[in-house]
Amino acid sequence: MSPADGGRTADSTRTKLLEGALRTLAEQGIAKASARAIATTAGVNQALVFYHFGSVDELLSAACRHGAEQRVARYRTRLAGIGSLTELLAFGREMHDEERAAGQVALLGQLLAGAQTHDRLKAATSAGLDLWIVEIEKVLERVLPGTPFGEFTDSGGLARAVAASFVGLELYEGVDPAGAGAALDALEQLGILVAALEGLGPVAHRAVRHHLRRAAGRG
Repeated sequence: MSPADGGRTADSTRTKLLEGALRTLAEQGIAKASARAIATTAGVNQALVFYHFGSVDELLSAACRHGAEQRVARYRTRLAGIGSLTELLAFGREMHDEERAAGQVALLGQLLAGAQTHDRLKAATSAGLDLWIVEIEKVLERVLPGTPFGEFTDSGGLARAVAASFVGLELYEGVDPAGAGAALDALEQLGILVAALEGLGPVAHRAVRHHLRRAAGRG
């Protein structure tokens, strides 16, 4: 075997372990995410967990980052094509449905549960969420200036609020699917209102900005 073949084999094994860890978390939960369980899911020898990552905690931490990078990459092109707040809200509903069907909702719940007691997992989960926040903030920085709300909105803070809302809805759906559905329907209704505002002419936009400035004490 050449050095290049050995490197590809090692990379392949690492990837199997990362994906095996994510599957184990989603299917069996954080409490059962042992080296043996992960290795069995990945189809590799248990000793390779420690050879490649040193510990189960390190593997789970790396898997969390790996999973987030994969999911964000999946949607990056679509996010880059969003041109309005209305489109962003519609995309959020579509992504929610896709992520639920892919088992990502269950995985997110396990990561957040594990992050309460595992410091490494907490840092990795936070880093994974930050990847989403960065992409959402890019969209907001692009679309907000064309709305009456642009000068009154902190795009970074709003991006975090959007991410937190998404996480909350994902977890809420597990205990009250109807309630989560109603919340998503309400967001769609908000999208209709935002679309109406976006469709107003420049005179109406100036009027809305003037009202917002007065409400904010800016004259």
